Amino acid sequence: MEFRRLGRSGLTISAIAYGNWLTHGGQVEEDAAHACVRAALDSGITTFDTADVYAGTRAESVLGRALAGQRREGLEILTKVYWPTGPGHNDRGLSRKHIVESCHASLRRLQTDYVDLYQAHRYDPTVPLEETMTAFADLVRAGKALYIGVSEWRAEEIAAGAALARELGIQLISNQPQYSMLWRVIEEEVVPTSEKQGVSQIVWSPLAQGVLTGKYLPGQQLPAGSRASDPEAGGSMRQFLRDDVLTRVQQLRPIAEELGLSMAQLAVAWVLQNRNVAAAIIGATRPEQVRDNVEAAGVSLGDAVLRRIDDVLGDVVERDPARTARG
Repeated sequence: MEFRRLGRSGLTISAIAYGNWLTHGGQVEEDAAHACVRAALDSGITTFDTADVYAGTRAESVLGRALAGQRREGLEILTKVYWPTGPGHNDRGLSRKHIVESCHASLRRLQTDYVDLYQAHRYDPTVPLEETMTAFADLVRAGKALYIGVSEWRAEEIAAGAALARELGIQLISNQPQYSMLWRVIEEEVVPTSEKQGVSQIVWSPLAQGVLTGKYLPGQQLPAGSRASDPEAGGSMRQFLRDDVLTRVQQLRPIAEELGLSMAQLAVAWVLQNRNVAAAIIGATRPEQVRDNVEAAGVSLGDAVLRRIDDVLGDVVERDPARTARG
């Protein structure tokens, strides 16, 4: 496993992080989820990412049980706050009330006294940024969160949040955006701003939710039991299932084979070539998927390989900074 510093901080995380957005508490049974976590630990992964909203709060509980008994100091546990976790009008957003209450609830579910990184899951334009960052600062000073991060914030929001964090005497050290060979919207604005502010990227969906594994073929039905065939889990990946995209993805296969990599390993290694990326989050429904993806850590792709990938994918790559997730 390769380890990288997160932002301009002293925190080191594994370059491959294990995430449970679409799996724990939902797509796979708990025994299978525990097996995937064990495979992650056995493969050298120390960084585990979740969120209060995943699987209606169940994902945090499953992860907490899966990590029970592990040496806490040897783990980096990351979670997030923003999306609704209850029916009340204060059960959402980035108000002081929701941030503090959600943090306490996450700690109970995760069976830990603190999280290493507490992240704003989206930007909340309805709450003053000062209120949000002050609430985060209070949690840091109370020892309930060691560091603060954000997810899917735009460049100007990251800059403002980082500046305010410094005024409050804390560090904003990470952003968690979608990033893959096919989805590069952070490259033009978010990455340069983050580098200036001392913020790293912890990227989600490096496999474009499975499309970059090559298992989805143009002109063919979706494989039974796959994420794409699931009415709920597959909804967010429709943009990658066009035949023109799937055709280009298949043309990456010779590149992977020449390098002795699986398609998934090539995709994960590609995001890790970006010097502003501290970690790529992988998810899994089977332990062997974890073990395969981990092999991408430490792989170096030369400039010629990166150019070939760009030439193959061409205009199916999304680069528009305005496509940063807003909801």
